Amino acid sequence: MKKRTAFIGAILSLIPFGQALFIKTGFVVSTAGLMLSVPEILNAETFTFFFNTAIEKGNKGNHYGAISDYTKVIEINPKYEKAYFNRGWHKAKLNDYSGAISDYTKAIEINPKYAKAYYNRGNSKTNLNDNYGAIADYTKAIEINPKYAKAYYNRGISKTNLNDNYGAIADYTKAIEINPKFIDAYFNRSMSKENVGDIKGACFDAKKVVFLGDEDSANESWIRKNCSL
Repeated sequence: MKKRTAFIGAILSLIPFGQALFIKTGFVVSTAGLMLSVPEILNAETFTFFFNTAIEKGNKGNHYGAISDYTKVIEINPKYEKAYFNRGWHKAKLNDYSGAISDYTKAIEINPKYAKAYYNRGNSKTNLNDNYGAIADYTKAIEINPKYAKAYYNRGISKTNLNDNYGAIADYTKAIEINPKFIDAYFNRSMSKENVGDIKGACFDAKKVVFLGDEDSANESWIRKNCSL
């Protein structure tokens, strides 16, 4: 079977952080009856302003502008892990994978249970051909969220890159158990099964890809050649 380009997460799995989550301004009274001082109020409003403009710029594809604004957010609040995470995402979009790894690492230092940060850091490591490092991060993301299908899938890709076909098959299988319509997991599992000589299993997965609606001509040609219809 002709291999299609592996999905390493930087293209499909580095998902944008979604709709703009604007932070409301105007909150000046804290719990326990403490009033914020004027500088504190201004600081909070500036933080909110830059976080919201960063999201707006990001949604428009202005990665450099978003990075600049998240940097300002971090200067105001160096312990805000989401700003590091989002800045890392934009750096990855600009192929600055080392910079992205640095930001995801900072987010993880602040919040050690940040599964998406481990996942995205794994994606950036994969892009730098650090497959062992990527596997470690995907494994950590799975420990935090055992239902993280894309983490299993991308870990399977890293194992495939290291010629660990049996390990890859196990991960693709887990991804499919979580998401039975995961077309790319079936496709990659088919290739891994072919690599270990399990043609019958490879045919089953290749046919499943077609059944789920993927019209890859190379895959269909491989089925006609290798599988009894």
